[in-house]
Amino acid sequence: MTTKPSIPTSTVTRDLRELDKETGNIYESIVIISKRANQISNNVKEELHAKLAEFASSNDNLEEVFENREQIEISKHYERMPKPTLVAVDEFIHGKVYHRNPTSEQ
Repeated sequence: MTTKPSIPTSTVTRDLRELDKETGNIYESIVIISKRANQISNNVKEELHAKLAEFASSNDNLEEVFENREQIEISKHYERMPKPTLVAVDEFIHGKVYHRNPTSEQ
């Protein structure tokens, strides 16, 4: 996952009227954002596990465990990334999230 420079890495105060513009309901907007945040979180977790799996060895002993600089750098990179909820809110506000409500379509 690429980090966009426009997404802040800390908490930002949001205007609630900005969040419910698209759906007309703040609670529906929050559900959409939370589901998107879960998707982002799962994608990042899978990506991280795939990268760290390269460093896994089958014969680890407590005495033989050593620090791997690349593994540490990968972990630090993922720690510095913006949280999935911040990414999801940014995507929602900028209209990058596709959503539909099946109950309102009937």
